Amino acid sequence: MNKKWEICEYDAELVKKIAGENKVSELMATLLVNRGIIDKKEIEVFLAPTRKDFHDPFLMPDMKQAVDRIQTAIEKNEKIMIYGDYDVDGVTSITVLKKFLKDRGMTNVGYYIPKRLDEGYGLNQEAIRKIQEEGYQLMITVDCGITGMTEIAYAASLGMEVIVTDHHEPLDEIPKAVAVIDCKRKDSEYPFKGLAGVGVVFKLTQALSQRLGLEEKEYLKYLDIVCIGTISDIVPLVDENRVISKLGLKLVAQTRCLGLKCLLEANIGKNTLINATTVSFGIAPRINACGRIGYETEAVKLFMTENLMEARDTTEKLNAYNQTRQEIEKRIFEEAKEIIEKNQMQNRNTIVIGKEGWHHGVIGIVASKITELYFKPTVLIGFEDGIGKGSGRSVPGFDLHEALHRLGSYLEKYGGHEMAVGVTVHQKNFDQFAEELEKRAKEAHTEQIIPIISIDKEITAKELTLEMVEKLMELEPYGTSNKVPIFLMKNLKIDSIRTLVEGKHLKLTIQDGVNMMNGIGFNLGHYADEFLLGDKVDIIGMLEINEFNNTRSIQINIKDMRRSYQ
Repeated sequence: MNKKWEICEYDAELVKKIAGENKVSELMATLLVNRGIIDKKEIEVFLAPTRKDFHDPFLMPDMKQAVDRIQTAIEKNEKIMIYGDYDVDGVTSITVLKKFLKDRGMTNVGYYIPKRLDEGYGLNQEAIRKIQEEGYQLMITVDCGITGMTEIAYAASLGMEVIVTDHHEPLDEIPKAVAVIDCKRKDSEYPFKGLAGVGVVFKLTQALSQRLGLEEKEYLKYLDIVCIGTISDIVPLVDENRVISKLGLKLVAQTRCLGLKCLLEANIGKNTLINATTVSFGIAPRINACGRIGYETEAVKLFMTENLMEARDTTEKLNAYNQTRQEIEKRIFEEAKEIIEKNQMQNRNTIVIGKEGWHHGVIGIVASKITELYFKPTVLIGFEDGIGKGSGRSVPGFDLHEALHRLGSYLEKYGGHEMAVGVTVHQKNFDQFAEELEKRAKEAHTEQIIPIISIDKEITAKELTLEMVEKLMELEPYGTSNKVPIFLMKNLKIDSIRTLVEGKHLKLTIQDGVNMMNGIGFNLGHYADEFLLGDKVDIIGMLEINEFNNTRSIQINIKDMRRSYQ
């Protein structure tokens, strides 16, 4: 598939000014400008954040009311229920708040995670009724609750008080609770709106620590768990999230949390560098797998345990759940691909498939993969007893949520945002829904949308040094709003080219006449049939340091390549 290459435009004078003022290279200054980080203080915090760079938690709406109520609960040792979500953000939010309250001597703190496959996301009245019957006087929501007006009113009618902590977009109305802490509230004076749910919980523990006269370490010691939730929730890794993730990753590497330590040792290895990629691919999928296949509470148990044997046993369970998730995902992906190819759906503007028995806890991951493979808005549905539940993913330029809003009459339920949605549809309405969505996509000319790769800068091979590539690591951790730097190198000669893993990946060596460099292209094995030894190519990719046999060398992780015409 053709991809459009776009080199970021920047002000050369501004780059020079930033390089001089901040004593960084012009390359680093260029990368900062490309990310919109140009203020001196902002650059300082971005490159070298400290614990002094956290914002005042009491700038959050309703923080004082929440702290007042929780302080009373601590003094009276009341029964508190933490109501969370089944993903990594929800699990880490529950863990941080429960650990903090336990350290304050709270012996009656429970937690509730709705069953993804039966109850779905967020608050539900049946769960609230059970919580109240168990004698809980106060319920604190984490990573959910901002749109739960009806459910929170129901809790109040049962005599239970509620504190909401959330990071999702509020509606025009907010719940009538003791406190509603969400930095996205329209009346919020908080200087950063991008926190994950666990970030909001972290601010609550910071505020409680200040009120109770505790030392900083009493809330900072959970930054390893806060960091895991923040990176996994794909929130922008700038501002306060940058501070959380940069400081938190240092704690992850030396974590005292037995469960996290066991999870790392089992899946990462003892000497592996801990970074955002480690968290996103080594930790997050295993925690998420619990909720996806129906074992919502296991990840919280892992993080809460102080017993080494239990930590190891639970780690094994999480790895087994993840293995099961991968097997289910692979089967659905292959079945979906077969349906697409058989019906030539790759020639349509959208891909909408429904099948009996597809596991709707895993279907969202498959929808993402299908969208990535064919670059078309995709909705996958699993049917059971005539009702279909599934997920959709879009491509930049086509608002899938808006499209569903216009097709609401065909759907039982839907939600989400521009790029990702959840859908419930009756089987009898499915075909009509699929055709109407296709019609919307045709009207929007989605066939003209092509993937864009944004390039930070064009460089030459002779500019590259190990020191320069090492210096780029100061930009880590990478994530949303702080993507891995992408570079363009032109007119390179292919010195060797081959494939790895049964033709899946590309391995080559390239040179500019003097300098030789290795390149690896994941899922780009097909290029081995398109290029020959001696061909001149332009390459875009990420710069990495490859360590092999105690030798360190620069490697380019290739995102795309094409023939040179210069």
